[in-house]
Amino acid sequence: MPVPPEIEARVGELREQVAYHRDRYFVEDAPEISDAEFDELYRELEQLEAEFPELVTPDSPTQQVGGAAASTFAPVEHVIPMLSLDNAFTLEDLLAWGKRIERQVSDPVAFVCEPKMDGLAISLLYEQGQLVRAATRGNGFTGEDVTANVRTIKSVPRKLKGEAVPERLEVRGEVFMPLAAFEGLNRRQGEAGARLFANPRNAAAGSLRQKDPSITASRALDIFCYQPGVKEGGPRLRTHWETLDWLRDLGFPVNPRIERFEWLDDVYAFSESMLEHRHDLGYEVDGVVVKVDDLGQREELGATSKAPRWAIAYKFPPEEKTTKLLKIMVSIGRTGRATPFAQMEPVFVGGSTVQMASLHNQDEVARRDVREGDTVIVRKAGDVIPEVVGPVVAKRKKNARRWKFPKQCPACGQPLVRVEGEAATNCVNVDCPNQRWGRIVHFAAAMEIDGLGEERVRQFIEAGLLADAGDLYSLTVEKLVPLERIGERSAQLLVDNVEKSKAQSLVRLLVALGINNVGPAAAQDLARELGHLDRIASASQEELVAVDGVGPILAQSVQEFFARPRNLEVIEKLRKAGVNFEGPVRATVPEEEQTLAGLTVVLTGGLERFSRDEAQAEIEARGGKVTSSVSKKTSYVVAGENPGTKLAKAEQLGVTVLDEDALVKLLETGQV
Repeated sequence: MPVPPEIEARVGELREQVAYHRDRYFVEDAPEISDAEFDELYRELEQLEAEFPELVTPDSPTQQVGGAAASTFAPVEHVIPMLSLDNAFTLEDLLAWGKRIERQVSDPVAFVCEPKMDGLAISLLYEQGQLVRAATRGNGFTGEDVTANVRTIKSVPRKLKGEAVPERLEVRGEVFMPLAAFEGLNRRQGEAGARLFANPRNAAAGSLRQKDPSITASRALDIFCYQPGVKEGGPRLRTHWETLDWLRDLGFPVNPRIERFEWLDDVYAFSESMLEHRHDLGYEVDGVVVKVDDLGQREELGATSKAPRWAIAYKFPPEEKTTKLLKIMVSIGRTGRATPFAQMEPVFVGGSTVQMASLHNQDEVARRDVREGDTVIVRKAGDVIPEVVGPVVAKRKKNARRWKFPKQCPACGQPLVRVEGEAATNCVNVDCPNQRWGRIVHFAAAMEIDGLGEERVRQFIEAGLLADAGDLYSLTVEKLVPLERIGERSAQLLVDNVEKSKAQSLVRLLVALGINNVGPAAAQDLARELGHLDRIASASQEELVAVDGVGPILAQSVQEFFARPRNLEVIEKLRKAGVNFEGPVRATVPEEEQTLAGLTVVLTGGLERFSRDEAQAEIEARGGKVTSSVSKKTSYVVAGENPGTKLAKAEQLGVTVLDEDALVKLLETGQV
């Protein structure tokens, strides 16, 4: 059956697009589309070639690895090709790959999983234990000699450790730029009026391809190594897991997040956990690489012309897409902060359709130089507010003008003010309707008043029922029923929900009041130590700073809030309505059992035998304190499953870290 002309034309078009965008990504380090959009083009080409195999040609991008090597550096022929990986985009894809593996090998299969770094693949060659050459992957067969630049990366060993060092060893790894370094680099680029990098991967690639190694050295690049290529001499290795330990012993940095599993269900669970915590790593990952652990089984499975059959990359759902920026507007928040945002053509990214994205502040708009009419890259991580990463300058129209920040508040018309030395621009009119609306919406959400969303609050303000959050407690069914779209039943339900909120904790009330710098953790510290809203309101600077977790800036914010007459009026309305002002009542044990008196504990991660509140109550009942931040004064950090940055801070400060069993022993005996 002949190939339909429209299919043949589409395949030709896709090949041109994939080749063009691969070149922009690998060679120019200036992509014009997101990784997800590139994957969509590539998959469509793969599917059409699978359906019509007579269209497959040797020069098709699906038959090649990576991109062409740039001509800036001398070419390097890889002794063993640096192949790319096949991709899985769903659980079904991953399980199908696993079933194919199990059919082809007779023995049980174990898997090693590692975060898929979004960086630049590199080959490190050692002779007699000395680094002699570093090369990029290039097209998989020929890369670029970037030895001088790679030598500037501090984590790359110049000389290997140990006695069993092979005479000749090539090690593959991924050069990447940590997120903190990327943000600092783009800030410096912006201040110098230079081109901003779209993402850490392109920043790493651009930094590694500098002609001047001193520039590379200033970019704070890092590397994780994941497997050897050429190996002449050294110990006989039977598994990948054993190989990783050996690489660590030689001095190579190996990602500590790598794990080994016996079952594909565990592999998928690891992938889902990595997706959930991808933004806690300090570097960008875009998936998980899954490899067969047994090296003998790998030999049995072999490889295609461009990818090994014993490994697959499970790709995370896309978080970046491109779309058109239609208009730049400014919103006024509850504190008066003026925040620019982008109104865009709808685009599906990060699990939802996005039409609005934050531009943060006046300086960020200027630094990113996004303009109305631009094609822009949009990023969204789960439930995080989407943001515009930057423009695709190659697609910008010649007549596009730079955007200027407005001088008047779009909500009330009063002048916008920017204090010298601060990034924020503010509307200082406390009666600004947007500020009033934002304060009430925030209060209702924090106090968990169901049925009182943004549009309801706006409707009640316009009806003259609400001037501040305190007025919520004067709402009645009689006042609400005359309004549009509110029946007697829904009015009664809303009034009941407002009534229930009176019993919310002091912690929730402190958050709901919207005090600058007071989030849930600080609110918990204040409520626990001072015990009543009135004591917090009347506390001196010294008394506030004496609370663990409260510093001078937070203390000043608290005092400034309670010094404003308008805020005190709201608090009196809440008092008369019967809203709870009392803090938590501490559970205690007899004084002779106060085994943790004088000890300060920080909790991080999930515990199996306790909820966070239960663990805190048990520690405090024995005289200990639970604080939200780690310092040199911290006695112990209790780390559960998936701990956050507090664990790293504890290790940095030398604070003793306990697991859950050690916590139980501490509670029972006062010792670890």
